[in-house]
Amino acid sequence: MPLTSLPGGGDLPEVVTIGVSVSVPEPYGSEIQDARAGHGDPLARSIPTHVTLLPPTEVPAERLPGIGEHLAAVARSHRPFRMLLQGSGTFRPVSPVVFVRVEEGAHECRLLEAAVRSGPLARELAFPYHPHVTVAHGLPADVLDEAYEKARTFQAAFTVTGFGISRFDADEVWRPWRTFGFGTG
Repeated sequence: MPLTSLPGGGDLPEVVTIGVSVSVPEPYGSEIQDARAGHGDPLARSIPTHVTLLPPTEVPAERLPGIGEHLAAVARSHRPFRMLLQGSGTFRPVSPVVFVRVEEGAHECRLLEAAVRSGPLARELAFPYHPHVTVAHGLPADVLDEAYEKARTFQAAFTVTGFGISRFDADEVWRPWRTFGFGTG
């Protein structure tokens, strides 16, 4: 599906907020989302479990066809890889985030991120890129401590076969829009 209309029809707003990410498959995605909700994170159910390749980025809707072509070209030039999510990490004190570490596949994510964040999606980042899966964000310190401890034993291994673009809608929910398979676009 081209990035020229919303799934199921409907017009795009003039400016669309997009993100690009590697989805964490089931049952792991729901397990992390349930843990995030269990910590009281209000964003838990509005953000599918993922490893970010391009953070939220506003783009004019008229640029979306070219962005779709760019992402398809990036996907064609990469191959599937193994990802191992294991253990916990944190960005504190810089940012109140606890995450599951990307133990295997981090190098491939860095290559993908650089390729995605080029051409029509070139932009500066607020922080250096660090592949991870968020399990708690913006919560009190004691809750972040608990999330860190609980995530220490988490482990998931799977093959990454592509990435997807999502859009941030007016209801403040991230929705998958289109996927791009490696080697095919």
